[in-house]
Amino acid sequence: MLQTLAQKIIARAAGRDAVAPGEIVTCRVDLAMFHDSSGPRRLQPMLERLGAKVWDPERIVLITDHFLPADDEESRTIQRVTRDWARAVGVKNFYDGIGICHVVLPEKGHLRPGMFAVGGDSHSPTGGAFGAYMFGIGATEMLGVVVTGEIWLRVPETILLRWRGRLPDGVTAKDMMLFLAGRFGLDGAQYQAVEFDGEAIAALPMQERMTLANMTAEIGAQTGLIAPDEVTRAYLRSAGVREIETDGWRTDPQAPLRERHDFDAAALVPQVAAPHSPANARPASDLAGTRVDVAYIGACTGAKLEDLRMAARVLKGRKAAIELIVAPASLKDQETARAEGTLGVLEAAGAKLFATACGACAGYGYRFGPNINIISSIARNFKGRMGDPASNVYLGSPYTVAAAAVRGTLGDPRELLA
Repeated sequence: MLQTLAQKIIARAAGRDAVAPGEIVTCRVDLAMFHDSSGPRRLQPMLERLGAKVWDPERIVLITDHFLPADDEESRTIQRVTRDWARAVGVKNFYDGIGICHVVLPEKGHLRPGMFAVGGDSHSPTGGAFGAYMFGIGATEMLGVVVTGEIWLRVPETILLRWRGRLPDGVTAKDMMLFLAGRFGLDGAQYQAVEFDGEAIAALPMQERMTLANMTAEIGAQTGLIAPDEVTRAYLRSAGVREIETDGWRTDPQAPLRERHDFDAAALVPQVAAPHSPANARPASDLAGTRVDVAYIGACTGAKLEDLRMAARVLKGRKAAIELIVAPASLKDQETARAEGTLGVLEAAGAKLFATACGACAGYGYRFGPNINIISSIARNFKGRMGDPASNVYLGSPYTVAAAAVRGTLGDPRELLA
């Protein structure tokens, strides 16, 4: 039976040789990840009411990234509950304040091709960049996973997005995803598995692939997948993973697909999503001259090491004309950026350095006020997402955000690339 990559991973987790789209199956969970917002503060009371135990603390990864910095009583309480629960349950894979969960999880070597994993966050499909079937679930579903180690799902169909050619200089994975959000809308792949393939995908570094998989949530997909290859293996080896099985974790030729779409990467131009939806995407040049007041480089889709390097290419030798905020996605990436001089370039341009946390992306820690225009490298720009509902959030790549910081207006960032 010809199978897609999604079907192969689900079949393994379900103890089956094969599964068919539309089937309801129960799967064994290899890993459950959640953070300070979605985790203990919600799970602990439910576990206590049930008198239930955690099925396997070693398969849980707990990361604090939302209520940081903890500069108010509510945040401090949530952090205390999180740390106490991790200690009481015996969660060994607990990472406290070192970065955003979707970036820290692979950094610490917790992902493998062929894994079946769940996350207590809507952007958990990031794991699909490593050939793992990973998707976001709510607190009630996570309770079931934490107690039983299992979850049911309906086997999705696969939508294959093939990108031929190579991306032009100054065009990124973020531009690909904003283009796709504009093309398909927020529910264009609802509940389905999206798989990326083609020469342009093979040429992307791992952190760019993570942006692709992450933002499949913005087109309604359950997960976003990229078949593992040597780029995957090299990243995982650098993260300390020794046993990496990639053979067979790819879609069979001629496996039935829901849809297949082919795109020319070389024809793609920088994109900007206008308020208040990622689906409001269009070429950045269409919005040239639009005033912006703040430029924000942050979040799991916009402040990884690769992202910081992009911004530095634009900002080197220049000064920001507006407020520029940089919140690196992890301490590891921040330290590397510091050591190689990337962070120094951003700071010399006038960037304010914020905590390595979700922060303003989800309206935690820092919230923007009314009647301002923000250009941001985050994943979504729904009304009120970054603060006051009367603010306007535009989305773009780190190149686009950095260029807007220099100009004070939106536009094609390639004009400022050396």
